[in-house]
Amino acid sequence: MPIYEFYCDTCHMIFNFFSKTINTSKRPKCPKCKTRTLTREISLFAIGGRKKEEDAMDDFPIDESKMEQAMRMMATEAENIDEDDPRQAANLMQKLTDMTGLELGPGMQEAIQRMKDGQDPEEIESQMGDLLEAEEPFLLPGKRGKAAKRRLPPRRDETLYDL
Repeated sequence: MPIYEFYCDTCHMIFNFFSKTINTSKRPKCPKCKTRTLTREISLFAIGGRKKEEDAMDDFPIDESKMEQAMRMMATEAENIDEDDPRQAANLMQKLTDMTGLELGPGMQEAIQRMKDGQDPEEIESQMGDLLEAEEPFLLPGKRGKAAKRRLPPRRDETLYDL
C-alpha cells in the first residue's frame, strides 16, 4: 500500500497521500488551498555517513584557533550584554566576523546596521525574516556579494490524506 508525495507550488508544501492500490496517474487537489492540482514528487531517502561532511570542512578556510578565540570572546562579552540594547548585540556580531574573517551576507549586513542604528530586532525580523532565511548568513572570504539566494525548502504536512 503505497504512500505518494505531492507538492503544491502555491502553498510551497509537500503532502502525503495513502493509496490502497498502486496509482501512478491520479493527481489530487491541494488539501490546503483546494485550488491547485498537485505535482507528484519523488520520495527521497538518506544514506548515513561522515565522509561528505569531512570533505565539506576541507573547503572552509577558517583558522580553528581564531574561531576558538572568537567563541571565548563572545561568551565573555555575551554574559555582560544588555538584552534591551540591540547596538550591543550588533557590535558583538561585528567583532565575531572581524576576528574570524567571515563576511556577512547582504541581508545580514543590513540587519546588523539597523540594529546598530537602534532598531528593535523583532521589528527587523518581521520585516526581513524571509530575506534572511533565503540567503547564506556568512560568506567565505573572497566571495563578497555572492550570497546564495535560494528558495527555502518546502514545508511538509505530516497528515496522511487518502488518494
